[in-house]
Amino acid sequence: MSAKTSDDIRSTVADLLPGIRRDLEDLVRIESVSADPARASEVQRSAEAVAELLRAEKFASVDIVSADGGAPAVIAHKPGPEGAPTVLLYAHHDVQPENDHADWDSAPFEPTERDSSSGRRLFARGAADDKAGIAAHLGALRVFGDDLPVNVTMFIEGEEEVGSETLPALLKEHQEALRADVIVIADSGNWDIGVPALTTSLRGLVRVDVEVRTLTHAVHSGMWGGLVPDALMALSRLIATLHDDEGNVAVEGLHSGPAADVVYPEERLRAESGARAETHWIGSGSVVERLWTKPSLSITGLDAPKVEGASNTLVPAARARISMRIAPGDTTASAEAALHRHLEAHVPWGAQLTATTTDTGEATQIEADGPAYDAARAAFAEAWDGTEPVDMGVGGSIPFIAEFLEAFPEASVLVTGVEDPDTRAHGANEGLHLGEFTKVVLAESFLLRNLGA
Repeated sequence: MSAKTSDDIRSTVADLLPGIRRDLEDLVRIESVSADPARASEVQRSAEAVAELLRAEKFASVDIVSADGGAPAVIAHKPGPEGAPTVLLYAHHDVQPENDHADWDSAPFEPTERDSSSGRRLFARGAADDKAGIAAHLGALRVFGDDLPVNVTMFIEGEEEVGSETLPALLKEHQEALRADVIVIADSGNWDIGVPALTTSLRGLVRVDVEVRTLTHAVHSGMWGGLVPDALMALSRLIATLHDDEGNVAVEGLHSGPAADVVYPEERLRAESGARAETHWIGSGSVVERLWTKPSLSITGLDAPKVEGASNTLVPAARARISMRIAPGDTTASAEAALHRHLEAHVPWGAQLTATTTDTGEATQIEADGPAYDAARAAFAEAWDGTEPVDMGVGGSIPFIAEFLEAFPEASVLVTGVEDPDTRAHGANEGLHLGEFTKVVLAESFLLRNLGA
């Protein structure tokens, strides 16, 4: 194995970038929306396109696999030097629905480069989340060609955007093929433009649909108002018990923990969150604690009559969807039980309560120390010209990371990614910052070199 210097790697990445971008754009044009059954053939076509890219890189084996009727994933292996560590590179080729095309400034599946407030971006659904993760892996592999410093396994999943339901079965069925010393999960982001990050904690998720019923049928609000409670009033009172006056989650039995000592500037916080200048923040503790290591609870949906056309009747039943994020260190089983206890204890006026858990995902806390993490931090600092990476938490949930930690407890799991605060993943005008993407490819190339050493 010939040793590539840092200058060699930088020069090679610069030469490779046009081809990497072309391959990324070709992948983006495939409408691999896993949530849309009508586009299942596109998800299949996306898997086949990924497999062809890996075959072109002379992988020894490339297989399209699935489990329990799930979407297609790609598993491929390319050997490095005998005795070298094995590195598993993960990304996913499915994407979120694009929703209303009118909300996009350009066609959602036609990659378009234009200026943004933070620099040049490539706009399209999946341009960042997560087809750029696939492209970054490819770029790092192309830097070394057939002279890899490590053994590499690629695992490109096809149903991450719909909850990775069959991932546990895939991991179990292909455990030996996927076993690795280091797992690089390219599905997160960096702290800011110019500031890299390793994601070391993610909150978990418990989603519950709540129905409150006070009547067997609707009745006249004038005839019965003042005596009979309507379901909307009862549901509103129940929802109001979920937070205290400061906005902290008031459900007893939930875990909270400390967060990294990171300053989140007020101006940036408002710009990224979309909060009005007059909106007050809720909760107590540092900003990053409230976002990363304390539970949160939101109402993400309501079933109730519309205001326009509403009649003078008492509503017999009303429903709400509660989305609760749980802190690292908690479990979905414990948090789910705590939420159900709270709802049952606080439903008012003898209303009938039905609470149904619809979705859960475990929180993740990664102990990010050891040789692999040292290698990653050094690679990131080198790619970002001396800027040390932040150990970052994420308020959202990526439950499949917990699946990897459970399936491969001896592996070092590095959670990286291409996103930045203005990527707008899952929303209209999703965009990949092209300057930061170059640094991501550099960082992964340096990482493979460091791990090989």
